[in-house]
Amino acid sequence: HEAYISLPGSAHVLADGRRLTAITHSMSQSSPTGGLTGRLVYVGEGMDADFAGRDLVGCIVLAEGIATPAVALRASRAGAAGQLHISPHEHLHEMCISPVWGNPSAETAASLPSTVAVTVSQADGTALREALARDEAPEVVLHAEVDTGWRPTPILVADMDADGRPEAPFIMFSGHHDTWYEGVMDNGTANITMVEVARLCATRRAEWRRGLRLCFWSGHSHGRYSGSAWYADTHWDELERRCAVHVNIDSVGAAGASVLGNADTATELAGLASAAITAQTSQIHRGKRMSRAGDESFWGIGIPAMFMSLSEQPPSDVKMRHALGWWWHTPHDLLDKIDPDNLVRDARIYLDTVNRLLTNPVLPLDYAASAEALLAELRGLDGTGAHGIPLDDLLAEVEALRAAALHVRDAAPEAADPALMRASRALVPLDYTSGDRFVHDPALPQPVWPVLEPLRRLAAAAPGTHAARLLAVSARRARNRVAHAVREARAALEAVTPSTGRS
Repeated sequence: HEAYISLPGSAHVLADGRRLTAITHSMSQSSPTGGLTGRLVYVGEGMDADFAGRDLVGCIVLAEGIATPAVALRASRAGAAGQLHISPHEHLHEMCISPVWGNPSAETAASLPSTVAVTVSQADGTALREALARDEAPEVVLHAEVDTGWRPTPILVADMDADGRPEAPFIMFSGHHDTWYEGVMDNGTANITMVEVARLCATRRAEWRRGLRLCFWSGHSHGRYSGSAWYADTHWDELERRCAVHVNIDSVGAAGASVLGNADTATELAGLASAAITAQTSQIHRGKRMSRAGDESFWGIGIPAMFMSLSEQPPSDVKMRHALGWWWHTPHDLLDKIDPDNLVRDARIYLDTVNRLLTNPVLPLDYAASAEALLAELRGLDGTGAHGIPLDDLLAEVEALRAAALHVRDAAPEAADPALMRASRALVPLDYTSGDRFVHDPALPQPVWPVLEPLRRLAAAAPGTHAARLLAVSARRARNRVAHAVREARAALEAVTPSTGRS
């Protein structure tokens, strides 16, 4: 399929005539002939407060840390001409800095980065920061070549139906196959784990209650998840009808990756994650909310998801975006970064997880836990009542949803699965998107239950003000969106557990 792909080329930085080793990034602009010059301005970690109220038009912002879409968006909106990132150590990490999830559209293309973005080592970046602190004005020139445009990219798909049930629901097991450099850990170990898990599960295919679909995405790193986003858009109808759960895999089996308790998992699948991790290791899965990352392009459709990276490095002094090892997205991602024992351990966890999803009589989706999480968020928003938007009725609806979810396991398996999938379609978009099931939210950090943001802002506003009245318009719509989805999920579950009754 056609994808909007950005391939970083050569890059370097001149600082007062001295050439610094640098890399540029996917979705950066190329520098003009002769390089990009501009006043260098330090913006700390590049947070909103670091940009607020500052005249940065035409400047080169100097930011701490690995290049991110969030900083690129802030720099572009501030009118900066360039971004110069200071790596947290001596290694330079390849990154895609686009905040646009998937291929850009007519509506989102304007959010693509307008800056020239490069990264230098901690030592070189620190020297520039210290020069600015001494009120010096180092002359900086950014040189970057980036090849960006539409080009065909592959998706590899393997369908394995449940015996005699070609239209049965399926479990999607996915990971990306594009890499930076050799990419042994990211994502070679995940690719071989997918194949091995599928091979072993297939030896018990007669026990499957659901099919298995393997998807190997391209465009993960150089197209901001263009492959999975295209697949979600193109196969939306079938995925909405048949995909029960999405299991993702990235960078497993690393040397030193001893931490398993932080694996990203949706609330409704945390019990399954905990059971699989505990069964295969001595560790306790504490769980962590899934971040707006990876190839999680299916939340809008309403598909619950679990895992991305599984095992992590222990905490260290190096401030990385995540704990996948210092070699992540560098030329050092080679065979010596695999620990064979860790790879077997991680593969066993995925095998246990996928096998349970294929063979359990009822899908292990705990929407009572999701309802409890939603209740906790809503109980903290009682301030909306002062603005004429009480939430008592909505709280009662969510309580009723929780009760229905507790009883769904008493339903016949052939009825429980479709009901749980219909509940997923209503609840997952509330938990992980802004609420539009047919678009992709930006590749930026999100709060929990993003659809509640208008209600949160209203609860914090001073009653009677013009700003509060404006916020109340959005808050009412958000309340209606949540109430409708909760009723849809509750109806789906109560239809197969009539003993719970309707209140």
